[in-house]
Amino acid sequence: MAKQKKTNRIQKQVGKAKKRGKRLLILLTVLIVLWILTLIFAPNEQPSLQSSSTYIQDLELPLHQKGDPVVSHPGYTLLYDEEHEQPRWVAYHLSREELYGSHDRGDDFRADPSILTGSATLDDYRGSGYDRGHLIPAADLSWSEDAMSGSFYMSNMSPQVGDFNRGIWSKLEATVRNFADTEGAVYVVTGPVLTDGPYKTIGKNKVSVPNAYYKVVLDYQEPEYKAIGFVLPNEGSKKDLQTFTTSIDEVEELTGLDFFHRLKDTEENELEASFDVSQWDFSTFSASAKDREAFQAGNLPAKVQDKPSGIYSFAKGTLSTILYVVKKESVNIIELFVPKATLREAAPFLY
Repeated sequence: MAKQKKTNRIQKQVGKAKKRGKRLLILLTVLIVLWILTLIFAPNEQPSLQSSSTYIQDLELPLHQKGDPVVSHPGYTLLYDEEHEQPRWVAYHLSREELYGSHDRGDDFRADPSILTGSATLDDYRGSGYDRGHLIPAADLSWSEDAMSGSFYMSNMSPQVGDFNRGIWSKLEATVRNFADTEGAVYVVTGPVLTDGPYKTIGKNKVSVPNAYYKVVLDYQEPEYKAIGFVLPNEGSKKDLQTFTTSIDEVEELTGLDFFHRLKDTEENELEASFDVSQWDFSTFSASAKDREAFQAGNLPAKVQDKPSGIYSFAKGTLSTILYVVKKESVNIIELFVPKATLREAAPFLY
């Protein structure tokens, strides 16, 4: 009887392994197709001059591991944190030209199909008392209808206190737009602080409510390179924005993230160790419809190199997500035959 039970258990495990193996094979096929697409549609990796700025490919992306659930949408890239159901970071390059786009806000909030494990949903926020707080603001993506629409994916949202989202946070977003306007372009990384839990959660998906948010900004335009960080508690505030400034090193220590790691070590160390508020114009950016029309009528030179196309961004982001799922499925198959504790001890890099 015991032998029969063991045989039945093994057969059941083999059956599960076959099903997961088939799914893994499908994922690997999709992986190959996406990899080919990224090769076909990849932009020139050499930095090239734009009408008012030089864009260095992926300089805005924090250090992350291969296979992490990184997703790219037109205008921004994010690393999704499944445990907290929101991005760990959202990174983007913002140029002066992009500030004067003509596409209006659409408010088409929706789940993000690129998050294969499932993003937060509208229902998670409904009746929670918290705003669906954008991490990359919709106003930063007015240069494209697709980009504007993509800013309303729930993967770009985090639960924010209303007075915070519509107050000091909104002011910071408008100030960063002014940084881009006055400097020509800036690299931005922003997100919730997810290292000081436990957290209150909302909705069926248990979306964590962060206690604070960060934003780091790099001006890598000649003649003066500079960087600055911000950390703000998730609450309304009447304080001056400069009250919340800090060095990028301090933000890295708080969040456990490594920003702008593609810079030379000497440059990175110097830029991230300190900051000087006197080097930045803390005015808030605004542009009327006439301002936008006047700017667009200026016949500025076309960009020599556009940012990555929508196809490339989608393929690259989905590729990263599928790599994450492939790793997870592979571990699940192994765990059918090897005890989890034993596997964790023998191969901790899998976890």
